Amino acid sequence: MGGGGRVTVVRLTRAQQQERTRTAVLAAARREFTERGYADAKVDRIAERAGLTRGAVYSNFPSKRALYLAVLIDSLERAEAAGAPPSPGPAEALGAFARVWLERLPLSGDTPAGGKLQSRSLAGLFDDEPGRTALAQVARLEALLLALALESYPPYRTERVRLVRLAELTLTMLAGAGHLAGTAPGFGDPFDVAHACRHLADLDLADRWDPPHLPYVAPARLVRDAWEPPAALPDQITGRPAGFGADGVIAVLGSGRLEAAEEAVRAARPGDQITVAVVTGDPAEVGRLLRLRIGDLAGCLRRVFSPDAWPDLRLVLDDGAVASAVGVPDPDDGTEAAVRVRAGEISARAHGRGAAHAAAVADGPATAPSGGSGG
Repeated sequence: MGGGGRVTVVRLTRAQQQERTRTAVLAAARREFTERGYADAKVDRIAERAGLTRGAVYSNFPSKRALYLAVLIDSLERAEAAGAPPSPGPAEALGAFARVWLERLPLSGDTPAGGKLQSRSLAGLFDDEPGRTALAQVARLEALLLALALESYPPYRTERVRLVRLAELTLTMLAGAGHLAGTAPGFGDPFDVAHACRHLADLDLADRWDPPHLPYVAPARLVRDAWEPPAALPDQITGRPAGFGADGVIAVLGSGRLEAAEEAVRAARPGDQITVAVVTGDPAEVGRLLRLRIGDLAGCLRRVFSPDAWPDLRLVLDDGAVASAVGVPDPDDGTEAAVRVRAGEISARAHGRGAAHAAAVADGPATAPSGGSGG
């Protein structure tokens, strides 16, 4: 370089290079999916748009479906950046929740493919049994989280009213509005939908928690095992680190058993810390699906409800560390295991269907000799 100039060579670390590659792939994929939709998008074109090889794309995302889910997850942080004041009551909260959820609906000028991406639509994405099961189970979990936020308001809090059916009805109405926005653009008014959701709070659905099978669940095994809590993981509800040192119940649930989270919540004692660690045998696709749906719902809750109304439940996406600490070395989509932690020890263990309930109602402290193993 003339004039005695000096050329500075900036060397990126391997992690920085991987992050740069991942960012370029996501940006290129967003353009490809927006223009052509999921079905017609091609990984080769995404690689070309990003100025990378096909192998570079697949080294970061093992499939086109995993890449599509990653693009949707990437949009969550931008959506949550726009705050909203907490709502003062259940009816107002439902209306505000609906308005926040409906912000994702495509605008009139959006292309069909772009509209699906904007609305974070998963239509046609999962046609296999594991994916459909995960979608059904995460919908149950979403309804529970919304219901717990609503149940924090009076008079529900004092009367211990269950509002899961109300939450399911709200989410059904919103999902229907989202589906119509994609298949029949211009049909319906989002403001009418939000207004209708607000009035759902006036319905009495006679919702009671009384599952008949739970009294017949095998009791948890009482033990006195050392508890070695894993490192903190992000709580998907609050966004803050979730530790595992407090007394309470830790349930490890596969993507096919997420509905068991309510069994732990309803059976828990006052003061218990309830933690649900979600696991899957397919982190690339089902794992991203869970992260997308849970993160989307939790983001809406944080924008609408005050921290005092957030669900009294910790929800983490486990990479295996929590499962290993609980005693589940090879978790999969059908996993259900739980422990009760008390005074720094595991005082009860349960495995199999109903484990979350069994651990939550287990008596303690245990009288078994120290070092006993779970059954």
